[in-house]
Amino acid sequence: MQVNVRWRIVRIIITTLYLMVGWLLFSGTLELASLITGVFFSLVVALLTYRFFIAENEAGRRALFPRVHLLVVFALLLVFKMYVASFKVLFDLLRGRVNPRIVHFRTRLKSDVARVILANAITMTPGTVSIDLDDDHLVVHWLNAVTTHSRYAGDLIKKPFEELLKRIWI
Repeated sequence: MQVNVRWRIVRIIITTLYLMVGWLLFSGTLELASLITGVFFSLVVALLTYRFFIAENEAGRRALFPRVHLLVVFALLLVFKMYVASFKVLFDLLRGRVNPRIVHFRTRLKSDVARVILANAITMTPGTVSIDLDDDHLVVHWLNAVTTHSRYAGDLIKKPFEELLKRIWI
């Protein structure tokens, strides 16, 4: 069996598993009929759309499967950062100390999934909104910018998330 054919089969299986997890989460039942229906439709959808879910060049195992224990740590860090930033934004708004700026910076993350999660984490943190993500270049609206220097602004905004995401995904 050729390598391309094997990789296509692996991509179909992985896509089917991800879709089946989604089916289980949304159906909320473990009845046999529901499981059989879920496997059938997950497989059909995976056969039709696997090339959209997993790119041909993302062959690394770590690019597809995150380290779950670090993903839990990332989620806890994100919730913590959301609460801290929400109070900081509130106090800055009440004091009238707002300095909105658009900042550009690059990320060192290689995985597309990790980059998207970084952009979403930045957006979920109050005071920052990801405007654009193009390969490794991020454009962020920062409500209370303390600098316009790209590298320093990037370190202030993305560093805690990026360091952890590098360990979860390559």
